[in-house]
Amino acid sequence: MFADRIDAGRRLAAALGHLRDRHPVVLALPRGGVPVGYEVAKALGAPLDVILVRKIGAPFQPELAAGAVVDGAEPVIVRNEEVVRAYGIEEDWIEAEARRELREIERRRRLYCGDRAPVSVRGRTAIVVDDGIATGTTVRAALRALARLGPARRVLAVPVAPPDTLAALASETDEIVALEQPEWMGAVGQFYADFSQTSDEEVTRLLADAAGPLARGR
Repeated sequence: MFADRIDAGRRLAAALGHLRDRHPVVLALPRGGVPVGYEVAKALGAPLDVILVRKIGAPFQPELAAGAVVDGAEPVIVRNEEVVRAYGIEEDWIEAEARRELREIERRRRLYCGDRAPVSVRGRTAIVVDDGIATGTTVRAALRALARLGPARRVLAVPVAPPDTLAALASETDEIVALEQPEWMGAVGQFYADFSQTSDEEVTRLLADAAGPLARGR
Protein backbone atom coordinates (compact mmCIF):
# COMPACT_ATOMS: atom_id res chain seq x y z
CA MET A 1 0.00 0.00 0.00
CA PHE A 2 2.93 2.35 0.78
CA ALA A 3 6.39 2.03 -0.74
CA ASP A 4 8.10 3.14 2.48
CA ARG A 5 7.74 5.72 5.24
CA ILE A 6 8.84 8.56 2.95
CA ASP A 7 6.08 7.70 0.49
CA ALA A 8 3.59 7.45 3.35
CA GLY A 9 4.70 10.82 4.74
CA ARG A 10 4.33 12.59 1.41
CA ARG A 11 0.89 11.13 0.84
CA LEU A 12 -0.15 12.01 4.37
CA ALA A 13 1.15 15.57 3.94
CA ALA A 14 -1.06 15.99 0.86
CA ALA A 15 -4.09 15.15 3.01
CA LEU A 16 -3.07 17.70 5.66
CA GLY A 17 -2.70 20.72 3.41
CA HIS A 18 -5.76 22.38 4.97
CA LEU A 19 -3.75 22.82 8.18
CA ARG A 20 -0.90 24.79 6.61
CA ASP A 21 -2.29 28.14 7.80
CA ARG A 22 -3.30 26.85 11.25
CA HIS A 23 0.12 27.45 12.86
CA PRO A 24 0.95 23.71 12.89
CA VAL A 25 3.67 21.85 14.74
CA VAL A 26 4.36 18.18 13.95
CA LEU A 27 5.02 15.75 16.80
CA ALA A 28 6.28 12.37 15.63
CA LEU A 29 6.42 9.13 17.60
CA PRO A 30 9.92 7.61 17.37
CA ARG A 31 11.27 5.83 15.78
CA GLY A 32 9.13 4.93 12.77
CA GLY A 33 6.92 8.00 12.96
CA VAL A 34 9.83 10.40 12.48
CA PRO A 35 10.47 9.82 8.73
CA VAL A 36 6.72 10.16 8.16
CA GLY A 37 6.50 13.27 10.31
CA TYR A 38 9.54 14.81 8.63
CA GLU A 39 7.79 14.74 5.25
CA VAL A 40 4.64 16.23 6.77
CA ALA A 41 6.57 19.01 8.52
CA LYS A 42 8.54 19.82 5.38
CA ALA A 43 5.40 20.04 3.26
CA LEU A 44 3.52 22.21 5.78
CA GLY A 45 6.50 24.43 6.63
CA ALA A 46 6.05 23.39 10.26
CA PRO A 47 8.54 22.65 13.05
CA LEU A 48 9.15 18.99 13.88
CA ASP A 49 9.64 17.49 17.33
CA VAL A 50 9.19 14.10 18.95
CA ILE A 51 6.67 13.01 21.53
CA LEU A 52 8.32 10.20 23.44
CA VAL A 53 6.06 7.33 24.42
CA ARG A 54 7.04 3.87 25.64
CA LYS A 55 4.84 0.83 25.82
CA ILE A 56 4.49 -0.95 29.15
CA GLY A 57 4.52 -4.64 28.30
CA ALA A 58 2.55 -7.27 30.15
CA PRO A 59 4.47 -9.68 32.41
CA PHE A 60 6.06 -12.48 30.37
CA GLN A 61 4.51 -10.99 27.19
CA PRO A 62 6.40 -7.75 26.58
CA GLU A 63 4.88 -7.28 23.12
CA LEU A 64 1.39 -7.09 24.65
CA ALA A 65 0.64 -3.52 25.76
CA ALA A 66 -0.59 -3.28 29.32
CA GLY A 67 -0.23 0.48 29.07
CA ALA A 68 2.06 3.28 27.96
CA VAL A 69 3.95 6.17 29.53
CA VAL A 70 4.78 9.63 28.13
CA ASP A 71 7.59 11.88 29.27
CA GLY A 72 7.16 15.36 30.66
CA ALA A 73 7.29 17.32 33.92
CA GLU A 74 4.35 15.16 35.02
CA PRO A 75 4.63 11.83 33.15
CA VAL A 76 1.32 10.40 31.94
CA ILE A 77 0.56 6.68 32.33
CA VAL A 78 -2.29 5.22 30.30
CA ARG A 79 -3.44 1.72 31.20
CA ASN A 80 -4.92 -0.81 28.81
CA GLU A 81 -7.63 -1.82 31.27
CA GLU A 82 -8.74 -4.83 29.26
CA VAL A 83 -5.25 -6.34 29.35
CA VAL A 84 -4.67 -5.33 32.98
CA ARG A 85 -7.85 -7.11 34.07
CA ALA A 86 -7.38 -10.16 31.86
CA TYR A 87 -3.85 -10.80 33.12
CA GLY A 88 -4.38 -9.64 36.71
CA ILE A 89 -1.53 -7.14 36.45
CA GLU A 90 -0.68 -5.43 39.73
CA GLU A 91 -0.45 -1.64 39.98
CA ASP A 92 3.07 -2.00 41.41
CA TRP A 93 4.12 -3.73 38.17
CA ILE A 94 2.72 -0.89 36.04
CA GLU A 95 4.46 1.78 38.10
CA ALA A 96 7.80 -0.04 38.19
CA GLU A 97 7.74 -0.62 34.43
CA ALA A 98 6.75 3.02 33.88
CA ARG A 99 9.81 4.18 35.84
CA ARG A 100 12.04 1.89 33.79
CA GLU A 101 10.58 3.14 30.51
CA LEU A 102 10.94 6.76 31.62
CA ARG A 103 14.68 6.21 31.97
CA GLU A 104 14.76 5.00 28.37
CA ILE A 105 12.67 7.99 27.29
CA GLU A 106 15.17 10.35 28.91
CA ARG A 107 18.05 8.55 27.16
CA ARG A 108 16.33 8.91 23.82
CA ARG A 109 15.52 12.60 24.29
CA ARG A 110 19.18 13.34 25.04
CA LEU A 111 20.23 11.25 22.03
CA TYR A 112 17.71 12.69 19.58
CA CYS A 113 17.51 16.31 20.67
CA GLY A 114 20.68 17.07 22.61
CA ASP A 115 20.23 20.40 24.38
CA ARG A 116 17.46 21.65 22.05
CA ALA A 117 14.39 22.74 23.97
CA PRO A 118 11.11 21.06 23.04
CA VAL A 119 9.00 22.94 20.51
CA SER A 120 6.14 24.74 22.23
CA VAL A 121 2.66 23.63 21.16
CA ARG A 122 0.70 26.15 23.22
CA GLY A 123 -1.93 27.83 21.08
CA ARG A 124 -0.87 25.88 17.99
CA THR A 125 -2.30 23.03 15.93
CA ALA A 126 -0.41 19.98 17.18
CA ILE A 127 -0.28 17.15 14.64
CA VAL A 128 0.66 13.78 16.15
CA VAL A 129 2.17 11.49 13.50
CA ASP A 130 3.09 7.82 13.51
CA ASP A 131 3.73 5.30 10.73
CA GLY A 132 0.56 3.41 11.63
CA ILE A 133 -1.61 2.35 14.55
CA ALA A 134 -2.72 -1.10 15.64
CA THR A 135 -4.13 -1.03 19.19
CA GLY A 136 -3.71 2.71 19.84
CA THR A 137 -2.42 2.45 23.41
CA THR A 138 0.75 4.50 22.87
CA VAL A 139 -1.03 7.08 20.72
CA ARG A 140 -3.74 7.51 23.36
CA ALA A 141 -1.06 8.22 25.95
CA ALA A 142 0.59 10.75 23.63
CA LEU A 143 -2.67 12.59 22.97
CA ARG A 144 -3.56 12.76 26.67
CA ALA A 145 -0.13 14.11 27.56
CA LEU A 146 -0.35 16.62 24.73
CA ALA A 147 -3.65 17.99 26.05
CA ARG A 148 -1.81 19.25 29.16
CA LEU A 149 0.47 21.44 27.02
CA GLY A 150 -2.29 23.75 25.80
CA PRO A 151 -2.49 23.27 22.01
CA ALA A 152 -5.34 25.04 20.23
CA ARG A 153 -6.13 21.84 18.35
CA ARG A 154 -4.99 18.22 18.43
CA VAL A 155 -4.83 16.30 15.15
CA LEU A 156 -3.93 12.62 14.80
CA ALA A 157 -2.44 11.81 11.39
CA VAL A 158 -1.38 8.32 10.28
CA PRO A 159 -1.04 6.44 7.00
CA VAL A 160 -2.98 3.39 8.23
CA ALA A 161 -5.14 2.36 11.20
CA PRO A 162 -8.26 0.22 11.70
CA PRO A 163 -11.57 2.09 12.05
CA ASP A 164 -12.43 0.64 15.46
CA THR A 165 -9.13 1.90 16.90
CA LEU A 166 -9.70 5.33 15.35
CA ALA A 167 -13.22 5.45 16.78
CA ALA A 168 -11.83 4.67 20.24
CA LEU A 169 -9.34 7.53 19.88
CA ALA A 170 -11.86 10.09 18.60
CA SER A 171 -12.56 11.51 22.06
CA GLU A 172 -8.85 12.24 22.55
CA THR A 173 -8.43 14.48 19.50
CA ASP A 174 -10.13 17.19 17.46
CA GLU A 175 -9.46 15.64 14.06
CA ILE A 176 -8.22 12.36 12.66
CA VAL A 177 -6.63 11.92 9.24
CA ALA A 178 -5.96 8.28 8.30
CA LEU A 179 -5.31 7.44 4.65
CA GLU A 180 -6.15 3.74 4.85
CA GLN A 181 -8.57 2.17 7.33
CA PRO A 182 -8.64 -1.62 6.86
CA GLU A 183 -11.35 -3.48 8.76
CA TRP A 184 -8.85 -6.15 9.79
CA MET A 185 -5.27 -5.30 10.62
CA GLY A 186 -2.44 -7.42 11.96
CA ALA A 187 0.90 -5.60 11.93
CA VAL A 188 1.48 -2.11 10.57
CA GLY A 189 4.37 -3.41 8.47
CA GLN A 190 2.07 -5.45 6.23
CA PHE A 191 0.96 -2.19 4.60
CA TYR A 192 4.48 -1.19 3.54
CA ALA A 193 6.66 -2.67 0.81
CA ASP A 194 9.71 -1.53 2.81
CA PHE A 195 9.23 -1.40 6.58
CA SER A 196 12.88 -1.50 7.58
CA GLN A 197 13.56 -0.47 11.16
CA THR A 198 14.27 3.23 11.60
CA SER A 199 17.60 3.76 13.37
CA ASP A 200 18.42 6.20 16.15
CA GLU A 201 20.91 7.79 13.76
CA GLU A 202 18.19 8.48 11.18
CA VAL A 203 15.91 9.98 13.81
CA THR A 204 18.71 12.25 15.06
CA ARG A 205 19.60 13.33 11.51
CA LEU A 206 16.03 14.15 10.51
CA LEU A 207 15.34 16.13 13.68
CA ALA A 208 18.58 18.09 13.28
CA ASP A 209 17.75 18.81 9.65
CA ALA A 210 14.24 19.94 10.57
CA ALA A 211 15.69 22.29 13.22
CA GLY A 212 18.38 23.70 10.92
CA PRO A 213 18.63 27.26 9.52
CA LEU A 214 16.92 26.44 6.22
CA ALA A 215 14.00 24.87 8.05
CA ARG A 216 13.69 27.81 10.44
CA GLY A 217 13.51 30.13 7.47
CA ARG A 218 10.53 28.37 5.89
